[in-house]
Amino acid sequence: MTTNTAIASSTALAATAPLTHLSALDIKGNDAAGFLQGQTSAQVNLANGQFAPLTCFCTPKGRMLANGQLLRVTEGHYRLIMHASLVAPLMAHLKKFAPFYKVELAAADAILLGANRANARKLAEHFGLALPTAAWQQASAGQASMICYPEESGSDNDSWRWLLMLTAADAEALNCQGDTTRWQLADVRRGLVWLDADQQDSYLPQMINWEALGGISFKKGCYTGQEVVARAHFRGQVKKRLQLGYLNADTALASAAGVTTDEDKNIGEVVASAPTENGQTAILAVLNTRPLEKNPTLDVEGTTLTLAELPYAIERVDPEALATEAGA
Repeated sequence: MTTNTAIASSTALAATAPLTHLSALDIKGNDAAGFLQGQTSAQVNLANGQFAPLTCFCTPKGRMLANGQLLRVTEGHYRLIMHASLVAPLMAHLKKFAPFYKVELAAADAILLGANRANARKLAEHFGLALPTAAWQQASAGQASMICYPEESGSDNDSWRWLLMLTAADAEALNCQGDTTRWQLADVRRGLVWLDADQQDSYLPQMINWEALGGISFKKGCYTGQEVVARAHFRGQVKKRLQLGYLNADTALASAAGVTTDEDKNIGEVVASAPTENGQTAILAVLNTRPLEKNPTLDVEGTTLTLAELPYAIERVDPEALATEAGA
């Protein structure tokens, strides 16, 4: 790897943002893959060092304990990216099963950064990475990994979609100063939510459109909660769905802010939000779909909510197909 001096002094890297709301969990051991296969919605062999599938961990009743992204660092070493507040709770949950597989779990010694297209190319070259160019495609070299995220929707800026994982020392040397909320806005516009500790055990995966993002493999065997998740899919029993919308105000919203109709009926709650470039607030909310059929006026904390079209169809996307598209 080259020295960090030249790239750290580049003003262009001011657009590369530390993703402080995200963190990672390491799972290591000879049977780490077998351990994960029985716990996660992902087909673990898809995480092959070239593709990093979305995934989730559920209770026996199918409610999510965490959603995240699974990548393989090396043979027998997997890493889960998720909301920082869920690393410790999920690790405590998984440690109950770890002794049966002789795996070790620990918070990852990794810093996550979000880069735009120009910076992603510079960083990939700097760390000896082949720049990934397809959704969820992964590239790794040494202790650095990079994942390509889908292009942002609803903006003419499609560039904030490369996630880079580095050691703390390498990340500190880069001296990145970008705005984390810019990456969060891109996730909201993409209809992609990362649950936090306050949202544990609240939603079926389909309630955050996880199957439409390729976060559930319906072709794998059993995992905790699989029966409930599969039944909800094949019987069409999901009555709540993630919706994208905008408030005409730059409003800081707490997670779980209620969404009400003009009849003052609560039909759901906000699960993520971020300020936009034009003074609005973009939100993702899990809403009861039946009241929406009447096209009611919606309100969040006294501000009118205007729903927008999601950048994907609400239909099943198999992660196996995404892996093939990514060339994995």
